[in-house]
Parts: sequence; structure tokens; C-alpha cells
Amino acid sequence: MQQPAGQERSRDRQRRILDAAMSVFSRRGYRDASVDDIALEAETSKGGVYFHFPGKQVLFRALLDISAKRLLDRVEEAILRETDPVARADAALLTVLRAFAEHRSMARLFMVEALGAGSEFQTRLLEVHDDFINVIKRHLDDAVTAGVVDCPDTLLASRAWFGALNEVILHWLIKGEPERLEDAYDALRPLLMRSVGVKER
Repeated sequence: MQQPAGQERSRDRQRRILDAAMSVFSRRGYRDASVDDIALEAETSKGGVYFHFPGKQVLFRALLDISAKRLLDRVEEAILRETDPVARADAALLTVLRAFAEHRSMARLFMVEALGAGSEFQTRLLEVHDDFINVIKRHLDDAVTAGVVDCPDTLLASRAWFGALNEVILHWLIKGEPERLEDAYDALRPLLMRSVGVKER
């Protein structure tokens, strides 16, 4: 069913504002970005921005939600292409590293620049972390059921996996090490696998 022209224009303007916000936040950081900057980049009025997003923090959170969902969907798609539980863990790990490597400015925005976005945003960020941790836990549980993983506490292991990955990405963003984020995979993979009783292949 075709959408009314007014709704289509509204969605187009909303997408344009989100794209502009991502560009402005990535260039200027959260603290220094302004709604005026975003309106100028989106080629709309400040009032037009506020009509869709009543504040900079709301815009920033919308970008986080969209970006997190896209990454989660990408991880799930990669996992579904595999049948072996260990191969699924490999696929998830590589997908996350590659996605962040491809979108460094976005990664820096949400992992470094977001520190000034307020406690409400930090609470939402922790919820996003839990979404990823729950994906890891679900597949670790499957691996335990299949008998290829020996892990008495899959939730704790999932938090440890996420924490290790988060730290590696954060170090890459701030220090630039390793030069290519994907290069961390060869060292990180056996550490994570051994932590749940999988012997390195």
C-alpha cells in the first residue's frame, strides 16, 4: 500500500536529519555539536529538527538505537550462515570487528565522545551492551547444549567476552593499536575460546 505523500516527505526529512546528525556529531563530537549545525547540514530549519527530535540528546539516542540494531542484525545474519557453534562464535566476533573497522567515526562517537551525553544516554548504552551480551549468551548456551563448550556460567562468560571486545575496540579507537582492528582477531579468538573450554584449532 502506497504511503501518503506527506508521510513520505516527513520520513525523508527525518532520515536527512539523522544522516546530518551523524555527520555533525562525528566531526564535532557530542558536546560541540549544535542543533543549528545539524539543521544546516540537513538543509532544514532548526524548528524542522525539533519537530522530529525535541533535543540533541534525543537525536543522539535515536542514532545509537539505529546503529546498534543494524550491527545486531548484521551479527545475527553472520551467525545464521553457520551451523557449528564454534563457527558461529567466530562469525560474530569477526563481524563486530569488521563493522567497527568500517565505521570508525561512528564507533568513536558512541564509545568515546558519548561520555558527555548524560546519565540517561549512559543507561541506554548499558541496555545496548546487554542486548549484545544476551546474543553471546544465547549462542554459548547452544554450544553448551551441543557439548562443545564447558561453561558453568554463560552469562558471566558473555559479559567477559563483551568486555574484552569492548576494551580492544576502545584501545584501537584511542591509541590506534592495532593499526587494523581485524588484526586483533588472531590473538583475541583463542583467549575467548579457551575461556569457555574450547581448544584452539
